[in-house]
Amino acid sequence: MTLNSTEGAREALLAAAKERILLTDGGWGTQIQDRKLGEADYAGSLGLTHDQKGNNDILALTRPDIVAAIGEAYLAAGSDIVSTNTFSANRISQADYGAEHLVADINHESARLGRATAIKYEGIDGRRRFVAGAVGPTNKTLSLSPDVNNPGFREIDFDELKDVYLEQVVALAEGGADFILIETIFDTLNAKAGIAAVLEAEAKVGRELPLMISMTLTDLSGRNLSGHTVEAFWYAVRHAKPLTIGLNCSFGAAQLRPHVKVLSDIADALVMVYPNAGLPNELGEYDELPETTAELVREWADHGQVNILGGCCGSTPAHIAAMAKAVEGLPPRHIPEVPVRTRLAGLEPFTMAA
Repeated sequence: MTLNSTEGAREALLAAAKERILLTDGGWGTQIQDRKLGEADYAGSLGLTHDQKGNNDILALTRPDIVAAIGEAYLAAGSDIVSTNTFSANRISQADYGAEHLVADINHESARLGRATAIKYEGIDGRRRFVAGAVGPTNKTLSLSPDVNNPGFREIDFDELKDVYLEQVVALAEGGADFILIETIFDTLNAKAGIAAVLEAEAKVGRELPLMISMTLTDLSGRNLSGHTVEAFWYAVRHAKPLTIGLNCSFGAAQLRPHVKVLSDIADALVMVYPNAGLPNELGEYDELPETTAELVREWADHGQVNILGGCCGSTPAHIAAMAKAVEGLPPRHIPEVPVRTRLAGLEPFTMAA
C-alpha cells in the first residue's frame, strides 16, 4: 500500500476507532466566508457568464490554495478525516451558477486536494488521515411537493437524482476520496438515491466506496424534513451497511443530546456526530466558543455514545482542537451487537416481535 492510498480505508478507520475517539473536520462554508473573497476569486479565468460569488465549491478550480489551506488547518487541529469542499458540487446546484458542466472537474480536484493534505499530514507524524467525499442533499426533495396546491407533484424523480449523485460520486472516487459522505439528509428518499448512486459508482471505479451517512433534524421533535425519526431513519438506511451513521448541522450539540443517545443504542456502525456551533444569532453568525462546544460533545464521549466527533456550521479549527483536547484519553463507543429482528420504518420505527 502506498502512503495514504485509498486501499483498506474501511478497515483502517475501524481499527483506529477501536483505539480512540476520532475527529472529523469542521465547517467549510463559514471558513470560506471569513476570507471575504470577491467575485473574481470565485470566477477565476473560467469564463462563466453567471456571477460566481458564493459558489464555494468552484474554489477547487479557481482558488485551490484556499481549499488546501482550510483542509490543512483542520488536520493541524487534530482531524483524522478531512472532507471535500463539494457540498453543492452537483449538476442541480451548479446550474444556479451556469457551472453544471464543471461538476466532474470540481469534485475530482477537491478530492485530489484533500488527498494531498492527507498525505502531507501522514508524512509528518505517521498517523493515517482519511478523505471523505462530501455529497449534499441538493435543493430538490423526492418526498415532498414544492407546490402546496399539488401534493403529488415532484420536480425530480428518483432515477434522475440518482444520476446526479452518480456523476459526483464517481469524480470524488477518481480524485482520491476514501469514503462517500452523504450528509445533511433532510429527505430520506434523497439519501436512498445517493446510496443507489454509490453502489453503482463502485462498479464503475472498481473499488469499494464505504458510506458515511448523516441525517439532519429540522425540528426539536427529532425528525428530518421528510418526517422520519432518528430510529426510523436508521432502519431505512441500515441495509446499505454504512461505515458511519450520524447527525450533523441541526441545532447545536445541546439540542442533539437525546437523539445521539437513541442512535448510539441501536446502530451497529460507528456513530459520527458533527453539530453546528450552537444556534446562529440575529445576524446569522455563530457565537458558541470552542470550549463550550467541546464541553457539550464531551458529554457524549463520557457516556460512550460516539466514535467520531466534529463540527458543522460555525465551527472552526479552534473548535476541532478544543474537541480533540476534551476527549483525549476517553474510550470510544463500543459498537453494540443488536438482536436480529425485522425492523421497518415508516415515519416511525416498527420492530416485528420475535
